[in-house]
Amino acid sequence: MSFLLMPDPIAARRLFLGKSTAVLSGVAVALLAGKPALAAKHDGGSGDAQILNTALGAELEAIAAYQLGAESKLLQKPVLDLALTFQGHHKEHADLLAKTVEKLGGKPVTAKAKYNFPADKLKSQADVLRFAAGLEQGAVSAYLGAVPLFGNRDLAKAAASILGDEAMHWAVLRQALGEVPVPSAFVS
Repeated sequence: MSFLLMPDPIAARRLFLGKSTAVLSGVAVALLAGKPALAAKHDGGSGDAQILNTALGAELEAIAAYQLGAESKLLQKPVLDLALTFQGHHKEHADLLAKTVEKLGGKPVTAKAKYNFPADKLKSQADVLRFAAGLEQGAVSAYLGAVPLFGNRDLAKAAASILGDEAMHWAVLRQALGEVPVPSAFVS
């Protein structure tokens, strides 16, 4: 698959949810939402930590991807600032996910020593933006797949908060590419 194509949203959703049929539990989302009292009412299992670790791995990959873009010397000053801002958001997501995995008794995954990014194909600012937009679109799809799995609306709201941030990243990157920022009335 060419790096200029957006990642398959369905594959991204499956990656986020993991290969098992486990779903993001109320405990995990309660912790993500900063509601430890609510989380204490539920039993956190190792499946929750595994799912959160998958999300953490994706956030760490996004941090590394934005670092690649920043170090590429291809981004002009305003776009570089934007990329670093988005990287900061992903760092905040990763920090919270790691803390939540620990609260659930799990061991947070760490960043890979090396990611298989298409660095040799990034020749222009537009290439870097398309690459980042594709990653953000995949994140939107992944979080979208998780939100409806919750019975508790407060827990769904916590997951939707990260979804909203990823969607804004994707829209702003599309705008920076000169594309329609919100190409349709629905996100899939």
